[in-house]
Amino acid sequence: MNELKAFIKYIKERTGIKLSLYTENGRFLTGETKSPEIISVNMPHGTESVKIDAENNATYFTVSHKEKNYIGKINGCGDAEKNYALLISDLAGSFLIKEPDISFADFCRAIVFGEINYSRMKKYAEKHVLPEKPCVAMVINAENGKAEDVMAFLQNYQPTGKDFAVKVKADRCVFVKYTDDVFAEYRSVSEYAEILRLSLFEETGIKTKIYLGGVVKTVFDVSVSFLQATSACRSDESLCSSGDVHSFKDYVFVKILEDLPKHKLNEYLDVLMDEGAREVFADEEMVVTAEEFLGNSLNISETSRKLYLHRNTLMYRLDKIERLTGLNVRKFSDAVTFRLIAILSKMVK
Repeated sequence: MNELKAFIKYIKERTGIKLSLYTENGRFLTGETKSPEIISVNMPHGTESVKIDAENNATYFTVSHKEKNYIGKINGCGDAEKNYALLISDLAGSFLIKEPDISFADFCRAIVFGEINYSRMKKYAEKHVLPEKPCVAMVINAENGKAEDVMAFLQNYQPTGKDFAVKVKADRCVFVKYTDDVFAEYRSVSEYAEILRLSLFEETGIKTKIYLGGVVKTVFDVSVSFLQATSACRSDESLCSSGDVHSFKDYVFVKILEDLPKHKLNEYLDVLMDEGAREVFADEEMVVTAEEFLGNSLNISETSRKLYLHRNTLMYRLDKIERLTGLNVRKFSDAVTFRLIAILSKMVK
């Protein structure tokens, strides 16, 4: 009975159609419509097991489940209702088929990797009490293949108990975080991820990098967020970006550039890269300094702290970059141009 009720709910949510079910002898079983307790209808057999009842403005059809036949009823008696009846009858065959049970861990993995259909997601989400609320996928790369240790830490880092983690490989896992409590306590998902990274290091000593997908409306769409986070991870690995928390949005600009032919990228780089800029980008120390400065939102104090540099030394390097390139990276517009040159330089290698 529960499976039949779930099917009726599924049909209503996906199509808006209200469906009632009767036993084969016409006794009301369950449903959404206002229906008589008993109906008298002789269902035809064959592929088009549909019967139109114009007098009562209803369409009846056969629904099969566990080697039993039931009578489905929807309101209306036109061609559209007939087509709906045939479609619902077909859907019942796939929705109500008895499938082997899967564990919560396997269910979570199937959701993240997009390996489960909507009807099964609904079924197991209800079984495992998984909320249909906004969430985000965070790909966490752990040093020295310590994904298992990160997974163990995450199990205790869930104040609501709704979040879950899935191991991807020895040095990588994905953490699915519901965002209702994130936005209640933090300014952004990125801020939450940075605090999570620091907590992980303080508690376990494991260094990690975290890549964020976008926030999706329900956990059923989390595979999209996971793909975005994975894309950010690939882009970071190819560009060697500074910082330990990256969002897929950080690399949308890179994706746009990747769509251009390589000769075009070289043309743009030639325009931007004069002799002074070539000297700066040939000096690894200067490039690291500039990228750390950009990664710290143009904050002098924070950059000095992270690079273990005296403030005056940092200022000297930034002044030298401006003198050679004409770009004052302390200004947002010039910082964007410098970042563009840095990206192009890595992409055309």
